[in-house]
Amino acid sequence: MRELRVRAVLCDMDGTLVDSNALVDEMWNGFADELGLDATEVRAFAHGRPSRATIARYVSDPSEIDGWLDRIHQMEASRFDAVVEIAGAAAFTSALPTGRWAVVTSALARPARARLEAVGITPPSILIGADDVAAGKPDPEGFARAARELGVEGRDCVVFEDTDAGVRAGQAAGCTVVVVGPNRSEATAGLPRVADMTQMHARTEGERIVLTLPSGD
Repeated sequence: MRELRVRAVLCDMDGTLVDSNALVDEMWNGFADELGLDATEVRAFAHGRPSRATIARYVSDPSEIDGWLDRIHQMEASRFDAVVEIAGAAAFTSALPTGRWAVVTSALARPARARLEAVGITPPSILIGADDVAAGKPDPEGFARAARELGVEGRDCVVFEDTDAGVRAGQAAGCTVVVVGPNRSEATAGLPRVADMTQMHARTEGERIVLTLPSGD
C-alpha cells in the first residue's frame, strides 16, 4: 500500500464521487444531434469542462450560447434519476475530517450540492462550482481557490480526478493528483490511481490526513 500525508483533500465530483455519465451523455448527445455534430467528439471535449466552454466551441452566437446554457443547466439541476454514487465515495468522504476537504466541479455549485445529496454524500462546506470561477478546468483556479479557502497551500493537498482537464488543473495548482477510474492518457501517466473510492482509506493524525491506496499503477 502507498501512503499520502496531506492537510486537505480536494475532490472532483462527476466521475470521481458521482457517476452521472448517463445524464451527461444524454445532454451532449441531444446538443450534438440538434446541431448536426459528431456526438462522440462533443462528449469527449465536454468531459471535465464547464458547459459554457463546450457550447462555445461549437456555437458562435452569444444569444444561442446563453440559450443552450440555460437548457443544459436545467437538465443538470433537475435530472437525478440516472445519477449514482461512485463505489465507496460516501464512505470515503464521511471519513474525512469536517472542514478539511472540498469539492471542485465543472457543474454549477447549487445543482452539484443536490447531486451529491442525491447519492448520499453530505456536501462539504466548501464547494467550488463552474459559476464560482472565471476559468474552468484545466485552469487551476478552482483547486487553488479551494485550497486557499481551506487555509492550506496547494502542495499540502491531494486532488482526486478522473479527466485529463482535471488532472492538469490539479497539477497546475501544485497538488498531488490521484486518478480515479480507467482513464489512461499522457496526462495521467505515472500518477497514482484507484479503480474507485473503495480502494481509498483515510485517517487523521494531528494536522495530517493519512490516505492509503494501492501502490501499483
